[in-house]
Amino acid sequence: MDATGTPPLSVSDLNRQARQMLERGFGDCWVEGEISGLARPASGHIYFSLKDAKAQLKCAFFRNRASLSRTPLKDGDRIKVRGRVSIFEPRGDYQLIVDAVQPSGEGELMAAYERLKRQLSAEGMFANARPLPYPPRHLALITSPTGAAIRDVLAVLQARWPMVRVSVFPSPVQGREAPPALIRALALVNRQARRDAETPVAARAPGAPEPFDAVLITRGGGSLEDLWAFNDEHLVRAIYHSALPVMAAIGHEVDTTLAEFAADVRAPTPSAAAERLVPDRRDLEATLSQQRRRLLQAWRGRFNAESQRLDHLRARLRHPGERLAQQRQHLAGLDRRLQLAMQQRLQRDRQRLETATRRFARHDPSRTLRQSRERVDQLRQRLESAQQRQLQRERQRLEGVARELNAVSPLAVLGRGYSILQDDDGQVVRAASQTQPGQMLTARLGEGRLKLEVKRRLKR
Repeated sequence: MDATGTPPLSVSDLNRQARQMLERGFGDCWVEGEISGLARPASGHIYFSLKDAKAQLKCAFFRNRASLSRTPLKDGDRIKVRGRVSIFEPRGDYQLIVDAVQPSGEGELMAAYERLKRQLSAEGMFANARPLPYPPRHLALITSPTGAAIRDVLAVLQARWPMVRVSVFPSPVQGREAPPALIRALALVNRQARRDAETPVAARAPGAPEPFDAVLITRGGGSLEDLWAFNDEHLVRAIYHSALPVMAAIGHEVDTTLAEFAADVRAPTPSAAAERLVPDRRDLEATLSQQRRRLLQAWRGRFNAESQRLDHLRARLRHPGERLAQQRQHLAGLDRRLQLAMQQRLQRDRQRLETATRRFARHDPSRTLRQSRERVDQLRQRLESAQQRQLQRERQRLEGVARELNAVSPLAVLGRGYSILQDDDGQVVRAASQTQPGQMLTARLGEGRLKLEVKRRLKR
């Protein structure tokens, strides 16, 4: 602790804080110098120093970035690197973490690139961000017909989504003739797309391809001079004004041309562009297979549930004969209850009569006896009348139940003049087509049976 009471920093703390300050203070920067002490260990990283007449700077070019660089490196070369200033904390070494390398002679081109980039950005030429159809039905591919990019794109599209239709518009992708050729190809694609859009679907020739719905402009990697055609101002404006959405994949991941800024979507490489344009059919086939299995399982579950429901309904479905037997049982029960009720009522009335008789016997005066006898006669008449009415009501109720039972009986139909035809095996004949001339049939009527012979069959 010093005189102010502040505890001292450890070496690692100091190096960490210094690294953070450097990285925040500088950010990305370009540094130009001569390569010295180039080393390529087995890890794939590249270490070297950049020097000028007065100083030198250690540089680390890590494998993931170095593998993308197309600029050869050797001691004594003068190069320009882009990177961020940092500190290697374990040793406290001040160094530059390199992201990209360019030959030093590209400085004028880069200055022109930056000027044009600022101008076009201020005009809004980099504001396109239209979504591309996924997947496109008809893709216009603008590239060199002999380069590696077209082979990579077509191979990836064929492997992932062979249903996409691709029309190639050949164009040089390097040199002075490349920008006007690329502009002409893009204009041709847009003219054909407009013409197809204005043609009604019914008027199109049978088998005619779908209209274009996306454009891919691509080429493989190269130096700044190789890719310079895609920094052409007129090409950038043509891409910005394209009626169709444009994807650009120029060079490698570290290469970014103005054409890519103007495009709706940028891909780091031609192969990556093809992968972003279409889904992988193998993934969709796996998803479809999974959905098919889930649908089959759901169908089986539904089938089993409906089968159980059918069994339950079949168990609940009863034959009319069973219902008739239940009605007979119910009617017999009602009859038993009626008989029991009548017996109980008669027993109670007898008991009341006996009670009255005993009470009458206890009163000897003739007047009381005569009144009592009259009262008994009245009560007997009322009893008999009540019994008759009760019996009549019960008979009527019994007859009503019998009529209901008879209404649901199959034999009631026969009583209304219908008959049931049966063959010698006892099978019911429901159609004339079940008989033959000369065949003997039995007709069951409401009362009795008849033996019949089939003479001939009539159509109606």
